[in-house]
Amino acid sequence: MGLFDFFKKKESTPQEQEALDTGLEKTKDNFFSKITKVIAGKSTVDDDVLDELEEVLVTSDVGVQTTLKIIERIQARVARDKYVGTSELNGLLKDEIQKLLAENNSNDFSNFEYGSHKPYVIMVVGVNGVGKTTTIGKLAHKLKQAGSKVVIGAADTFRAAAVAQIQLWGERIGVKVVAQDMGSDPASVAYDTLRSAVANGDDVAIIDTAGRLHNKVGLMNELTKIKNVMQKVVPGAPHEILLVLDASTGQNAIEQCKQFTEATAVNALALTKLDGTAKGGVVIGISDQFKIPVKYIGVGEGKDDLQLFDRQAFVDSLFKA
Repeated sequence: MGLFDFFKKKESTPQEQEALDTGLEKTKDNFFSKITKVIAGKSTVDDDVLDELEEVLVTSDVGVQTTLKIIERIQARVARDKYVGTSELNGLLKDEIQKLLAENNSNDFSNFEYGSHKPYVIMVVGVNGVGKTTTIGKLAHKLKQAGSKVVIGAADTFRAAAVAQIQLWGERIGVKVVAQDMGSDPASVAYDTLRSAVANGDDVAIIDTAGRLHNKVGLMNELTKIKNVMQKVVPGAPHEILLVLDASTGQNAIEQCKQFTEATAVNALALTKLDGTAKGGVVIGISDQFKIPVKYIGVGEGKDDLQLFDRQAFVDSLFKA
C-alpha cells in the first residue's frame, strides 16, 4: 500500500468501527439522555420541544451559531411536513447534522491525493496539552504502515519534554526524528528536517511547532518564519497545516481554532481525546464555523487509535442505538 492509498476512501474495519463507537460513548450517552428528557411526554415536535432541543445542542458543545442553523432547518422541515412526531426527531437531527458536515467539508479529505508533492510537508500547530505530539506519533505510524517513508522534525524547541517525547515516539514506531538542542531556532530544525527528507527520498515530513499562544502577532511571525525557511528547501511547503485540538475542552477548542486560523492558513484539523469526553459535539460546531475539514480524530491512547474522519461513520455512530 502506498502513501496515496492511505488517504483514499475505504470502508472502516470492524476494529475501527468498534473503536469509534467506544470513543463516542460518553458523548452519545450525554446527548441522548438530554434528548430523552426533551421528548418525554410529548407527541409532536412543537416550539417547546425545539426550544429544549436548542438548549441540548448548545450544552453538548455544538456551539450557538451551529445550533441555531440546525434548529432553523428542523423548523423548516416541521413546517413543511405539518405533523412530525417526537419519534422522528432523532432521524431529522441525524439527517441535518450529516448534511451540515457534508456542506462544510466540501474538499473531502478521503479523496485527497498528494499529487507531485514529495516530500509532502505537514506543519502541526496547537497549544500544549492538546495531544499534539501524540497525534504526530500516531500519524507517522499510520503513514509508515501504509508504506511511506516518514521523517519528523522536533521544532518545538522551547520545551525539552516536547523534543524528548517526539524522540520517544520515533524510537517506538521506527521513524527518524531530526532534533537540535533545547532553545534552538525552530526554523533551523524545520530546515534541517526538509533537507534530510529530500536527501533520503522521504515521502512525508511532519514538523512539530511550539504550542504557545503568547500573542497572535508573535505566533504569526514565528510560524511565518518556519514556513519561509521550509520553502527554501521545498517550494510550496508546508502543503498541510494541521491544527490539533482537544475535544474535551469543548468551546475552548473553538476559541483556539479562532486564534490559530487568524495566525496561519490552517487547512486541516485533528480532534483528540474524543474517547474521554462527553463533548464530542464540538466536532460539528468547529466544522461548521471554520469550514476547515476535520481530517483526523483520536479515539484512544494506542498508536493505532488515530482515525481518518469519516462524516457518515461519525454521525451513524453518534446516533447508534
